[in-house]
Amino acid sequence: MTALLTAVDVSVLSGAQTLVQGVSFELHAGQTLTVLGESGSGKSLMAQAVMATLPAGLVAHGEVRLQGRTTHAAQRRAAWGRFLALLPQEPGTALDPTQRALQQVAEVHRWLGGHAAPQAARRAADDLQRLGLPPATHLRYPHQLSGGMAQRIALAATLAGGAPLVVADEPTKGLDTRRRDQVVRLLQAVQAQGGAVLVITHDVEVARQLGGQVMVMRDSAVVEQGDAQTVLCAPRHAYTRELLAADPSGWPPRAKAPPSSAAMLVHAQDVTLVRGDHRLFHELDLLIRAGERWALQGPSGVGKTSLGDMLLGLVPPNAGMVRRAPGWPRHAFQKLYQDPLAAFAPRVRLRTAMDDLLRRHGQPATRLHDLRQALGLPDSLLERLPSAVSGGELQRLALLRVLLLQPALLFADEPTSRLDPLTQRDVLGLLQQQLDVHGTALVLVTHDAALAAHVADHCVQVGNPTADPGAPAAGSLGQCRP
Repeated sequence: MTALLTAVDVSVLSGAQTLVQGVSFELHAGQTLTVLGESGSGKSLMAQAVMATLPAGLVAHGEVRLQGRTTHAAQRRAAWGRFLALLPQEPGTALDPTQRALQQVAEVHRWLGGHAAPQAARRAADDLQRLGLPPATHLRYPHQLSGGMAQRIALAATLAGGAPLVVADEPTKGLDTRRRDQVVRLLQAVQAQGGAVLVITHDVEVARQLGGQVMVMRDSAVVEQGDAQTVLCAPRHAYTRELLAADPSGWPPRAKAPPSSAAMLVHAQDVTLVRGDHRLFHELDLLIRAGERWALQGPSGVGKTSLGDMLLGLVPPNAGMVRRAPGWPRHAFQKLYQDPLAAFAPRVRLRTAMDDLLRRHGQPATRLHDLRQALGLPDSLLERLPSAVSGGELQRLALLRVLLLQPALLFADEPTSRLDPLTQRDVLGLLQQQLDVHGTALVLVTHDAALAAHVADHCVQVGNPTADPGAPAAGSLGQCRP
């Protein structure tokens, strides 16, 4: 049977530098290929080469066949939506900022599916409901949505055209376990209907659930490839074994810290926050002291990011009061954004952005050099625009920029969601070391309970993640448990 997609020795070059080395695979109807590997290894670039969406300045070589026919870039672009669909790594690049959520999905049903406007809107509403997005979110613009909500809307739009070949780049990042499993079931439905799926992910559990074939990449090359059962249960390559062993579920929990008498940094007293007609949390009291470690947990879209924005003074509470310690400069309270691409000026080269920050805050260039090396970021990345580096690399660059400022409080919104388990472990180790040196308090947003237990002393459960009668109520406090 002819494969839906065949890649033969696909490589990507930037001038004389090879970013992806000779990747080959076949995808037949009903099959899945999941690509794992280190951040910046070329996984997304490989998918962009297949889709003919490489950034300017990058050149693809090799052969891409659709249904057995060798294609050039223009032919693959002509197949977008109807035969070949892509979910990009960042929802910000997939969604139109001027359109409401429902409209973004409905127009795919209308113009690709051929449905009349009312029927297209009904189909779009069904798609969004199936992904756990209530009607109240359907009329919101992308900037009014959480990262997890935007991710699900982008996925709904990607699948709405019914393309038999779907490329999904990190489709479950920023989602809680229940939402992640919903996404996996939708991708499995593509297979069941005779389609094929190419998935790039750092979540090993996603690879386990999807089954099929698994490819592992490191340093721009494929180091291991085979059926999922073999690669994930009996890996041959040492790097694959390290990658699987680095999952946060195997990390030791953080030793319980004694009660702190350090100075208060932020005190939220009986705060309530409302979005539209939805109350995110009510009469929450939260006191954060210097050097403390906190984790915010809860389902996607319940207000974790909004709570952090309120603590930082970016949004006011509807009731109650937030006090921040006096005497600190404004930049002492910092935020790591969930979407790193949105945190950088899109047309400013990264080196220029970093140099500007060093000058403005009187930081030595040696500190940038040392942190960059500690985060495993090559100097050549700084010559690029933000859109020309991987999500994982940009996430680390955002962390580097924040650490240069030595903040008193860092609100980190899913700061490792785009990192592979090995890089995540190393980056979090460096982050904690830097925070300890400077006495910085951390408020971490994460869906990973094991990661939260390893990093934080205290947890805030925002929203109710289960229907269990004993589940925490919105805004409850407690110890982090894996």
